[in-house]
Amino acid sequence: MTRSRVFVCGAALISGSLLSAATGPLSDTFTNWIDHPAIEYRSRPTTDPVAALDRKMHEGRIQLTYRGPSGYLRSVLDALNVPVESQMAVFVPDSVQARRINPGNPRTLFFNDSVVVGWVRGGFIELAAQDPQQGVVFYSLDQAWLGTPRFVRRNDCLTCHYSYSTVGIPGMLVRSVGQFAVDHRLPLAERWGGWYVTGNHGSIRHLGNTPPERLAQSASSNANLNWPSLDGKFDWSGYLLPQSDIVALMVFEHQMHMMNLLSRIGWEARVADYERTAATILRNSPDAQSRTTVPLEDAAKELTDYLFFIDEAPLSDKIEGSTAFSASFSARGPRDRRGRSLRQLDLQRRLLRYPCSYMIYSELFEALPRSAKAAVYQQMWHILSGQEKGARYARLSAEDRRAIIEILRDTKQDLPGYFQTGKP
Repeated sequence: MTRSRVFVCGAALISGSLLSAATGPLSDTFTNWIDHPAIEYRSRPTTDPVAALDRKMHEGRIQLTYRGPSGYLRSVLDALNVPVESQMAVFVPDSVQARRINPGNPRTLFFNDSVVVGWVRGGFIELAAQDPQQGVVFYSLDQAWLGTPRFVRRNDCLTCHYSYSTVGIPGMLVRSVGQFAVDHRLPLAERWGGWYVTGNHGSIRHLGNTPPERLAQSASSNANLNWPSLDGKFDWSGYLLPQSDIVALMVFEHQMHMMNLLSRIGWEARVADYERTAATILRNSPDAQSRTTVPLEDAAKELTDYLFFIDEAPLSDKIEGSTAFSASFSARGPRDRRGRSLRQLDLQRRLLRYPCSYMIYSELFEALPRSAKAAVYQQMWHILSGQEKGARYARLSAEDRRAIIEILRDTKQDLPGYFQTGKP
């Protein structure tokens, strides 16, 4: 089985009895908190965007429209404010709809800050929605045009989407042939095996646009690089766009791991708060060590390093997308008094002009427990103020740090006082 997957992959089911000591980085630890009283992932009401849309449909406030081969897809994207230009295409025959997927019938993915929508021609719609507290919640929407469409929650997706690969919470997965996980730290030369990639990236090489069986011998040939579109590559009738934008792919890969880290630190803080106050505290039980939470300072350090792109793989040439995604993404703001935004793209040296994740504005970040948010802010300031002297932080220049502080001061309402009065 190939290892290029999003949503459903070939990982083992995490059983209710599996516990691992929570020592070390978030990415290397797993404790099965899913049914813990502080979490109750399967039973608590959800407030994710798909659940909210389903309630509106049930109340008759929104109706989805069925349109041609893509069925409800465009209507779902419009209702969830997911941009069509975010479309990406993966052609490895995997996921719950594996039998439908091939290079001539790829699976397309669309995303915004909190939802990923998947569709393959001839199949149903898959959705993964970020609940501000619970992690990612999975749904499907049948494409039958008769009757009232409804979103069905799919906890069976946890077979793959609740593991070490998702940072120990129900979360997102992005993979490439030969790589177990993909985010902004992986060099582009090792990304996108099993994916279509359109756009201009000059001399930069990647694994996209090449059948996986040929990747075993060599990387993509020059003929498979710098594709402006998918025209002529396969019959794309029924698809919304003939593109799989390279910039959308890069933003997507950063965001998915960022979402997982934010969810995980939120879970750790909630469980820690519960364990400190609950009458049934487990410190004297046989599995007390395995139920120890990750110290928030350690969790915040890993999260903040990723937030600031400390280990980002550098770019060796200019990147240009093939759709309007770059322009629409950068235009969203918010902006400071000088017009600067954390969504402004660089695409020459790195992904973002100002290396601080825009996910700091997300509902997921805002919903963090007070203790988790305080730990993250403290670690952010430790780096931005120059107190962190580690050599690996030198790539975050004094100019970068100053700009990030100034942008945050103008655009974040809940910054601690030391962000306002301190000096970088």
